[in-house]
Amino acid sequence: MSRPVPVLGAGGWGTALAVAVARADREAILWARRPDFASRLAEVRENREYLPGVSLPDTVTVTSDLKSAVAAADFALVVVPSVGVPELLAALPRELGVVLCAKGLAPDGGRLTDLARELGLTHVAVLSGPNHAEEVGRGLPAATVVASADPDLAQAVQAALVSPALRVYTSTDELGVELGGVLKNVIALAAGMGDGLRLGDNAKASLITRGLREMGRYLEALGAHEDTVYGLSGLGDLVATATSRHSRNRAAGEAIARGESPAQGGKVVEGLRTAGLLDVWATAHGHDLPIVRAVAKVTGGEWTPAMGLAHLMERDAKPELEG
Repeated sequence: MSRPVPVLGAGGWGTALAVAVARADREAILWARRPDFASRLAEVRENREYLPGVSLPDTVTVTSDLKSAVAAADFALVVVPSVGVPELLAALPRELGVVLCAKGLAPDGGRLTDLARELGLTHVAVLSGPNHAEEVGRGLPAATVVASADPDLAQAVQAALVSPALRVYTSTDELGVELGGVLKNVIALAAGMGDGLRLGDNAKASLITRGLREMGRYLEALGAHEDTVYGLSGLGDLVATATSRHSRNRAAGEAIARGESPAQGGKVVEGLRTAGLLDVWATAHGHDLPIVRAVAKVTGGEWTPAMGLAHLMERDAKPELEG
């Protein structure tokens, strides 16, 4: 009999993944940090705060007891915001496989997978793709990718999630899949600023295209596989995050351009923190990431969105494809 799959984090995406596990005919254990919130979820069988309208199947158990949640598991899906990942990982058994689902960086700007290994967790994977919780939770067709240096772990995660509503691919390019999900949030913030400034479809298409090129340069510089940027965790996730009404990062960028708060009702907008960390990295290593630079300057309060636009539009003319 298959072991239960703990889903650690009861936000919108964690709830959607627990439902996806249940759809794959597996038992899911949805862990919530707050006992009162866990009790409410278990009672009403719906996450009305983060994923309203999606019922929890009977095969989803809710708990706030972390130790019991992972006791019988081979691996767990870690679905808390990136800032909360270090504390949670430190509390997990070292032999447990961990699947990192946050699309952000560690507090020091490093990779979450590196952090996991530094903490002694040796079985590590990442999950990424164009996966809005609002759609996955409702069973709309979607695809995702799980990447790991451990093929057995990747295949185990694939088996635990694949269903007629969710197609799951595996990859060995852990670095590319992880960091593609990080960078696309920053590009989506820029796309949202364009929406707020009413720049039009031509501008958005151009931004997405050049943003993909920027993602490719970044991943290549770090040693990722070249083709990963054109896959689900690169192009796929970028298109979804830069265009969807469900995207927190796109909505936050739009709010900034309108002079409003980028806060999304208490929901984490990963790109707001990531932009500055990526800009620091690019500056330190001499890499040209102009969209990242513009977003970092705007979200850091140094530039207005109009100044960020001017930075991008007034750059020196050059060939489209360098080299």
